[in-house]
Amino acid sequence: MLPIGHYLFLSMALFLLGVIGVITRRNVIVVLMSIELILNAVNINLVAFSRLYGDVAGQVFALFIIAFFRNRETVLADEMDLLKW
Repeated sequence: MLPIGHYLFLSMALFLLGVIGVITRRNVIVVLMSIELILNAVNINLVAFSRLYGDVAGQVFALFIIAFFRNRETVLADEMDLLKW
């Protein structure tokens, strides 16, 4: 079994790549892939801590995140204005 530090390092690397992709790119497809990288980094953290503490709540929450992203995913830039004021 790998120590939790390895999972946290992988998660940090994925999160940073996702943030860099969201900030620097204007292409909608690349931004969506970067958002998915960020969500996968969060899921790795949830599952790693869930395994560390022996609780399945983190794994269940990770599955809800995956399902939510799959249902809300869009490639149309006109539909991505939900977070605008």
